[in-house]
Amino acid sequence: MLWNVIDKRTRPYRWREVNAIVEAVEHDNSCPDADQAPESDPLLVVDYDALEAVSVQEAIAWANGQRCPVTLYLYDLGRGFASEQHFDEMGIRFRAADENPLD
Repeated sequence: MLWNVIDKRTRPYRWREVNAIVEAVEHDNSCPDADQAPESDPLLVVDYDALEAVSVQEAIAWANGQRCPVTLYLYDLGRGFASEQHFDEMGIRFRAADENPLD
């Protein structure tokens, strides 16, 4: 089920073909100012899944059909997957213990 959307596209008016990634929304709990999602059953958690070259409508329907609450990340076609780009960008969610989460 879709709980959040993060649009990482630089071409936001392109809807016919995008790349889509979903992760359990609870992964966002460590982000500054994030709403806090309850932890899902470990057997149901979607740690990561992706679709390439789908429409925005297909990406939303796919995300909404997931077995746990997810965040949908939208990327321009050809982005998000290369050289683990998504994982590099999402690394900001995990701050060092001595960092202030609101900085």
